[in-house]
Amino acid sequence: MTPTAARPRIVVVGAGLAGTATAIRMLRFARRPVEVVLLERRSDYRCAGVAYHRRGNPWDHVFNIQAGRMSVFREDVLDFVHWANREADRGGWPAQWADHEFTEPGPAPRRIFQDYLEQRLAEAAREAAPGVLLTEADGEALDLVPSAAGVDVAVGGSDGAAHVLPAAHVVLATGLELKELPFAAEVLEHPRFVRHPYSADGVRRLEALPPDAEVVIVGSVLSAYDSAGLLLRRGHTGRIVLVSRTGTMFRSYPGAHEHGVLRLACPRTLLEPYRDREEFLGRVRAEWTAACASVARDHPEIAPEVVAERVAKAWEPHLPEALARIPSPELRSLLDEFGTAIAALRVGAVPYTLEVVERAMHPGPVRLLVGGVQAIVPAGSGLLEVTVATADEKLTVRADLVVSNFGRESDYRRVEEPLWRNLLRRGLAAPHERTGRGLEVDHRGVLLTPAGVPGAPLTAVGPLREGDEIVRNGRTGAFAFNLAAIKNHSIAVAAHVVEQLELPGAAPEPDPPSARDLAGSRASDGTFEEATDPAFDQAVNLEVRRMATRSRARRERLDTRLDALIGLLTTPGDPGGRRLRAAVTRSAVRRLTDVSVTPRQLRRHLGIADGGDTDEDTED
Repeated sequence: MTPTAARPRIVVVGAGLAGTATAIRMLRFARRPVEVVLLERRSDYRCAGVAYHRRGNPWDHVFNIQAGRMSVFREDVLDFVHWANREADRGGWPAQWADHEFTEPGPAPRRIFQDYLEQRLAEAAREAAPGVLLTEADGEALDLVPSAAGVDVAVGGSDGAAHVLPAAHVVLATGLELKELPFAAEVLEHPRFVRHPYSADGVRRLEALPPDAEVVIVGSVLSAYDSAGLLLRRGHTGRIVLVSRTGTMFRSYPGAHEHGVLRLACPRTLLEPYRDREEFLGRVRAEWTAACASVARDHPEIAPEVVAERVAKAWEPHLPEALARIPSPELRSLLDEFGTAIAALRVGAVPYTLEVVERAMHPGPVRLLVGGVQAIVPAGSGLLEVTVATADEKLTVRADLVVSNFGRESDYRRVEEPLWRNLLRRGLAAPHERTGRGLEVDHRGVLLTPAGVPGAPLTAVGPLREGDEIVRNGRTGAFAFNLAAIKNHSIAVAAHVVEQLELPGAAPEPDPPSARDLAGSRASDGTFEEATDPAFDQAVNLEVRRMATRSRARRERLDTRLDALIGLLTTPGDPGGRRLRAAVTRSAVRRLTDVSVTPRQLRRHLGIADGGDTDEDTED
């Protein structure tokens, strides 16, 4: 379909979790005709990405976090659990899961998430407003060229041919990029080296191993537990060596754990001027120890295993100011050194994932080796030899199979994919200067050029925003780009893109404060969240419910009421109506993406009742 002025086109590059979630939101939010193209270069990754696709996730691979935190909708916290129990087609499921009743704190197999996203995307397309269309396209985005109408997307097909897809706006949701592994250069194609454990081939090679085979897994992050757990659940008795540079091990959540948010005192000494690394780390340790002791003392209801998570979450609002005092080279170095440790403090995993590995360590076939991998080379008899530099010596370990769970590239200057080479060459994107992670974006997720301004209608969701999430929101470790961050990205980016197409010019520079314009309490991002006008607050409540609603009919009823309310606040023909509508939506986005409360608290705060649809159409 060719885009027209009456039906502009949005291209979402990448149909994994981030791209699919954003497409769902755009299909829900759009009121006027638009075509949403969801472009994916690997058909098996559609509605899944590398982390969740069926072929790379056997049934024993479960979500690291509780099933109740896997809803793609932050305002509908139990949507995934309800889907798994009430809607999922369990035909072909193994006995272990076929009759399982999923619960909020319990485990769930990762591979069913692809079914969930497929069904929620299809539902969003069915329930979209008239003229709002979804197109699922196969192909790889190779280049983006600004045009008078927006952006021309150069798309390569599986047959090697390329074509141009004109778009009014492009959302980049390309996911994680792979790091080059210089220590494994000699074995990348070796049959005993698994570079992609979340692939059909990687799973096949793990499952084909003799039970007494010697295995080395590079890394001790949660993906390494998946590989080790897969072997152990199949009765593996041979030695499994987890090689970790930091020796970080993750903790298991208590059985009835619920996510929570505490409000703790600001760690004031972290806001002092940065002097040197050791002095700064000393301040961090002192503040951390005091905060953890305070939580343990004042909140005995919080399990000891969860105290670190509560403190890390409570510190997030204060971290941007603390990080701003650290010189960029030092900040990058600290993130490199402590990134995994921070991730382990910020999040745990369900017992299903960890217990099988922990049992095999005390004592058992699993061993943790703390050190850095120096080289992986072929050895005799088809084996591989792994050289590890520990704090005291160099060791060599021979293995029948080496699994690499190490290698996420976050510095886009090193990414070799054509799209990123071209975007950097054209100056349409800039690596994140402060952290060396992800790309420079503004508060809306709009890509910025090296000059710090938008160069084209391009926005980003997911890992591309890692550095910005760290310095803007204090979200460190995997929480800079995990499901929780992606949920909020999808809301904000979808709302921004739809606003740009439906309400062009609706957001001029701020005017002097006036009650009628609702500008008296303008927030830094251009919203009017703290406005005291009760009619405006009512309008925002209606917009929140409209944006959270799955049913087209109910959205239309809410939209009619919202239009009538805005009509009362403006005069006929007043261009301020568009501006007011944009202000209402932006404030609704702020409420929907509020991370100062848990998703369950958010649901209550927004007035969305539990049970049934999220789209109650009651009168205010």
